[in-house]
Amino acid sequence: MDITRRTAAEFFGTFWLTFGGCGAAVLAAGFPSLGIGFLGVAFAFGLTVLTMAYAVGHISGGHFNPAVTVGLWAGGRCSSADVVPYVIAQVVGAIAAAAALYWIASGKPGWVPAGFAANGYGDLSPGKYSLGACLATEVLMTFFFLLIIIGCTSKGAAVGFAGIPIGLALTLIHLVSIPVTNTSVNPARSTGPALFAGGEYVAQLWLFWLAPIVGALVAGFVTRWLHEPVVITETVMVIEESERTA
Repeated sequence: MDITRRTAAEFFGTFWLTFGGCGAAVLAAGFPSLGIGFLGVAFAFGLTVLTMAYAVGHISGGHFNPAVTVGLWAGGRCSSADVVPYVIAQVVGAIAAAAALYWIASGKPGWVPAGFAANGYGDLSPGKYSLGACLATEVLMTFFFLLIIIGCTSKGAAVGFAGIPIGLALTLIHLVSIPVTNTSVNPARSTGPALFAGGEYVAQLWLFWLAPIVGALVAGFVTRWLHEPVVITETVMVIEESERTA
């Protein structure tokens, strides 16, 4: 598959992840009497990954996240030539989704953006957790997210079902970490809302790039040892054809 189609798939996948997940938080989480709360938001993020993994995962690999791309590269599962184009497409997709969400949300009289589903630490953390606690949370959550992604798409894993545990893993991650950081584990998802939430959130954006990338890199290198070596492919959702027919 050529790079244009693959980056387009990453754009659409990251757009949907940001719009669906952050949209659930901004539009539905606190809606009077019908609010979906943290649980609903967590499932919304998981469902975005699950649905797009099957919709376009076979085109690009279904990364939708710069940390996933970097982690898969570190684990020998992504070509070096794909890293920068993928990350650019993911960030642009997240910003476009945040812009669309902002435009829709602002159509309600009296609406104010407040945190706009952005991530933060200290005073901007939902539970007022410290910088150190938020850093540790994002590193650990991203580490295990990549461990699950790579494990589910490695030799010997059930073919064709990777999207389900990956989506559920992201749901679980949100259930644990929404009170701490509002859950990032995805620098693109953090960037889009932060640009519309304002200066304080933009100033803290560095952590939500640094921590997920560090966690992903560590996971990638650990899985190089943990799993049998695999040939780099254009998609993490597809196992080699020989394994399909074995």
